[in-house]
Amino acid sequence: MERVNIKIGPLSFDHADYDAENDVLYLHAGEPQVGEGEETPEGHVIRYAPGTNRIVGLTVMGPRHILERDGHLTVTVPEAIETTAQELAPALAAH
Repeated sequence: MERVNIKIGPLSFDHADYDAENDVLYLHAGEPQVGEGEETPEGHVIRYAPGTNRIVGLTVMGPRHILERDGHLTVTVPEAIETTAQELAPALAAH
């Protein structure tokens, strides 16, 4: 888990772990913690602090593939927000 500074729309994440073999990006706000997951329409998973609407994590499925194919990545939280390969670059380098 590496420290990063990733903003996706209004969301900020400061920890990232990228599983390059499976193309899965794990983003966390603060140290990783237990959360209640909810799948987005795009197939990603948002994690909320239990019993709250506070987002504590985001699991992005296939970020490299999506960025290479579309040039941007969309996550609905609940409104659709986009990010670019440049904005995600520090997180995609995290191991």
